[in-house]
Amino acid sequence: MLTHLIRSAFLLSIVAAPIAPAQADAPAATGEHDFKAGSPIKLQALSPLQVENLAVTGKVWGFLKYHHPAVTAGQHRWDGALLDILPAILAAENRQAADAILQRWIVKFGPVADCDPCASLDQQDFQLLPNLKWLDDTRLLNPELRKELKEVYRKRSAGKQYYVSLAPGVENPVFDNEPDYKDLRFPDAGFQLLSLFRLWNIIEYWAPYRDQLDEDWDKVLRESIAPVALAQDRASHELAMIALIARIHDTHTNLWSSLQVRPPVGRCHLPVRVRFIEGRAMVSAHLGEDAAAATGLKIGDTIEAIGGVPVDTLLQSWKPYFAASNEPTRLRDMGAVLTKGDCGPVQLTVRQDKGPMEMSLTRVPRKDLKIPTTNDRAGDTFQLLGKDVAYIKLSSIKSADIPGYMEKAAHTKGLVIDIRNYPSAFVPFALGQYLVDKPTPFARFTVGDLGNPGGFKWGKVVALYPQAARYAGKVMILVDDISQSQSEYTAMALRAAPRARVVGSTTAGADGNASWIPLPGGLRTMISGIGVFYPDKRPTQRIGIVPDIEVKPTIAGIRAGRDEVLEAAIAEIQRQ
Repeated sequence: MLTHLIRSAFLLSIVAAPIAPAQADAPAATGEHDFKAGSPIKLQALSPLQVENLAVTGKVWGFLKYHHPAVTAGQHRWDGALLDILPAILAAENRQAADAILQRWIVKFGPVADCDPCASLDQQDFQLLPNLKWLDDTRLLNPELRKELKEVYRKRSAGKQYYVSLAPGVENPVFDNEPDYKDLRFPDAGFQLLSLFRLWNIIEYWAPYRDQLDEDWDKVLRESIAPVALAQDRASHELAMIALIARIHDTHTNLWSSLQVRPPVGRCHLPVRVRFIEGRAMVSAHLGEDAAAATGLKIGDTIEAIGGVPVDTLLQSWKPYFAASNEPTRLRDMGAVLTKGDCGPVQLTVRQDKGPMEMSLTRVPRKDLKIPTTNDRAGDTFQLLGKDVAYIKLSSIKSADIPGYMEKAAHTKGLVIDIRNYPSAFVPFALGQYLVDKPTPFARFTVGDLGNPGGFKWGKVVALYPQAARYAGKVMILVDDISQSQSEYTAMALRAAPRARVVGSTTAGADGNASWIPLPGGLRTMISGIGVFYPDKRPTQRIGIVPDIEVKPTIAGIRAGRDEVLEAAIAEIQRQ
């Protein structure tokens, strides 16, 4: 496992001129070096003491980044300040020595200026409070260091941040002034640690769903230091960061710049789409012309092993590298790459109607395949499914066409709105105005507080307002694991209508405007940047939009060419 700590004694190697004790004890506070040629730190291994000292350093560096008035004002190159101090921290003989280095480092900034205005913390306004109990931890920090950090906290400024701002209107965090060092050459243990500490502290202070992490976030930091810092090439570093990101449990947070190193690796796929249905990897579509004849696979066949390895074994080995808010979404993403690998022949164990059989198939380049990303109905955006049922799918909708669609649907008993996709236009209000006859709340947000990093305040309630003649029929909203982010927000809005019901299965559980995060080496990830809740403050993240009528596709149904979710919606419309 990449995330285990290396416990025995290890060696440290710093590739630079020898550092005299006085220099190691008193690194530059301002980040005066630009490190354009990389950091001077190269590691072969880390001891448990070094891991602990680095963990505390990462926490202190991140706290100062978002609280110290001089840093939040942009007076110091904060990445450089970290790289300056790391040699001394790595050379510290014990925890006390490391704390003393950090304490003297903070003092070098000079007296903390008085704040005007100062930040305050009114707990009544907050959904999530900053996690700062560690400032009182006598086992973690020595008295002098605690005193310095508390002085910084007391004099933090209200609403002033150099490294983060809030996007106008939406107020998700925008990570200003974070260099991506795209020309970085790997390995570089200093910058690799910088990448870890930057991302870890962004989650600590700017992730609205921090309280929904499955694990102790401090423990994740400690367990990630060795694999991230000791990675000996770019791909290994990327994989270590992917493993860290997966522990955030937010489908928005993949290391989007680097998915090519995530298992399974390879440039080719079998020309089929795989979905997990009834817990099994099922062929749900053929991709490309003549694909069916070329593979011999039929819709509804289930794949039991690839290259002699059972699918369940593959999934367990890949799971630590797949960032997902919930398990259906993780299976969705693993199914999409299940047949990925080296180009050329591969052996499969497949279960068909007559039982299991071995097949030798050929992977082809992904660029030659058009892989579906929706589970909606084929055909036009608007369809009449008989005289009583209208159907609209959002994957190809245009806002300007909605009035015409609603006019055509006006006489029907029910309207199916298919969001088993990602909407091609933002339509919660344009479509929702036809479904309500009075102001109807459907969501409320939480946003970060620049004066209280790590704290998230409740925002106003968002509502639909009637602006057109209300559609009188039933409204069925179709969702599944494809429904993510804007899809989920749209489903929340439309569900608020009096005669609306959600049909299908739990959605991806990743809502909230996404915020991009640049990382050293030109790497990029993101987070869900605002908290999205129901008006009564019930959460949606990781939970998803839970259907009123749960319907999941079956292998038998897909083999028969049926859309069981749509069928259930139509049946509900027809029911008296």
